[in-house]
Amino acid sequence: MPEIIVYSKSTCPYCRAAKALLAQKGAAFTEIDLTTDPEGQRAMAKRANGRSTVPQIFIGGQHIGGCDDLHALDARGRLDPLLKA
Repeated sequence: MPEIIVYSKSTCPYCRAAKALLAQKGAAFTEIDLTTDPEGQRAMAKRANGRSTVPQIFIGGQHIGGCDDLHALDARGRLDPLLKA
């Protein structure tokens, strides 16, 4: 399974939804909590091509996007192959 990184904040419902979907798929991921880390948020935004909202999700080094992007990928049947790569 590729490395999965989820940048999140503790109070974010979209972060919880994205992590729940990954957990439902049995995907292990590393969560980077930015709740009190403005420098980490800037680093995430740089890595995410300027996107500063959370969550931002990376699978195998590929930027997936946020919660809606992750769910759309799943709806198109493209998330499972990424998780198995």
